[in-house]
Amino acid sequence: MSWQRWVGCCVLGVAVQAVGATSPPDEVYLVGDGVEAIHLSNRSPASAVPPKIAKGHPGLHATAGLSRLINQAAAAHNIEPALLHAMIDVESGFAVKAVSSRGAMGLMQLMPSTARDYGVTDAFDPRQNIEAGAQHVRRLLNRFGQDKALALAAYNAGAEAVTRHHGRIPPYAETMAYVPRVLQRFTVLQRDAR
Repeated sequence: MSWQRWVGCCVLGVAVQAVGATSPPDEVYLVGDGVEAIHLSNRSPASAVPPKIAKGHPGLHATAGLSRLINQAAAAHNIEPALLHAMIDVESGFAVKAVSSRGAMGLMQLMPSTARDYGVTDAFDPRQNIEAGAQHVRRLLNRFGQDKALALAAYNAGAEAVTRHHGRIPPYAETMAYVPRVLQRFTVLQRDAR
C-alpha cells in the first residue's frame, strides 16, 4: 500500500491523497480550519500547528479559531480554558462533526437533550456546541462544589448517576476511564503553560 493511500485511509476516514509526491515526507502534520477541512502539511510544527491558546495553553489539535471560541466560552463561564480544551480533546479529538454511538454530537459531544436544554439549534456549529458545553460544565461544577472530577463524571455519566453513587464517581468503566483521561490532559496543559 502506498503511503498516500495509507494517509488517506487514516485521516478521520476522509479520503486524502498527497499530490505529486513519490515518497513519504519525514513528517506529516494535520492542519484543520476548525470547521470543515483538514489539510496535510510537511511544514514544521511551528508553521503547521495553530498558535498557542490564551495563557499559553497549547491546544493539541485545536485550530486558532476553535481555541478562540473555547477561550471565550471559558472566560464567559469562569472555567479554566485548559479544562475545556482537555474535555474537547478527549470527547471528540476536536472533530466538529463527531457523533458517538449514543448520539452525542459535536466537539463537546452534547447529547440531544442537553443541546435542547441550552437552546442549541445546530450541535455541529462550534460556537453553539462549545458555549452549551461550557454552560453545562459550569452548572455541574456549581452543583458538585467545584470538584472537577465529580463534574467530569457527571458530564460523562449524568449528574443523577453521581448523586446516586453518593457524590462519588460512578463505577462505570467508561466514566472511570474518562475522568482521569481528562484530568491528565488538563494537568499537561496547565504544566505546559508555566
